[in-house]
Amino acid sequence: MANSPQSKKRARQNERRYAVNKARRSRIRTYLRKVEEAIASGDKDAAATALQAAQPELMRGVTKGVLHKNTVARKISRLNSRVKSLG
Repeated sequence: MANSPQSKKRARQNERRYAVNKARRSRIRTYLRKVEEAIASGDKDAAATALQAAQPELMRGVTKGVLHKNTVARKISRLNSRVKSLG
C-alpha cells in the first residue's frame, strides 16, 4: 500500500496510464479485427483498405509505448502478405 506522498502520486499516475493504455490497446485490436474480418470475407479491396487504416494506429501504439516495434512490424508484414494472397 502506498504510504509516502510520492508513492501515492505514482499510484494515481499508474492508474491513469493504465486506463489510457488499455483504451489504446482495445482500439488497436478493433482495427486488427476489421482487417481479419475483411480477409475472412475474401474481399481484397476491403482488406487492403482496412489494413491501410490499421497501420497508422499500430505505429501509434509503438510510439506511445504500448507495443514493441518488432511486434507491430511482424503483424503488419503478416497481414500484408495475407491481403496480397487474396485473389
